[in-house]
Amino acid sequence: MTAEPGTGAGAVLFRQPVRPEWIDYNGHLSEAYYVLVFGFATDALMERVGLGPAYREATGRSLYTVEAHVRYLREVGAGTEVEVRTRVLSVGAKKVRFCHEMLLEGDLRATEELMALHVDQAAGSAVPFPPEVADRLSALVEPAPDYAGRSIG
Repeated sequence: MTAEPGTGAGAVLFRQPVRPEWIDYNGHLSEAYYVLVFGFATDALMERVGLGPAYREATGRSLYTVEAHVRYLREVGAGTEVEVRTRVLSVGAKKVRFCHEMLLEGDLRATEELMALHVDQAAGSAVPFPPEVADRLSALVEPAPDYAGRSIG
């Protein structure tokens, strides 16, 4: 797996080869592994904005996903490498809404939209982002893609 610094909103932050053990009985990436790859992309976003492992160890604070919506659009086969582009959609004092877009050779294969809270693990409650993290997240905000905010219908 490879994380990249990215150059702006919607940048490819993460690349991941599809492992053979992630392929299901239909010969495609199993649904659980789409979410695993998206989770790695969330980690890359956290690292990019200053919420990585050093921050978590020093503060006991981290992002907790409280809602997610995955769309499986096209199959991903064995022996490929996917890219994940991440878009920050909105930032509040204690929460961030963002989405990941999984691509294979530039073709959109899946999306995940998430709402996450900045949680103090010792207190067990959401707390405001540090100002520098809020600024970094806010600098990445871009308009929501047309699929964001949809419900299952």
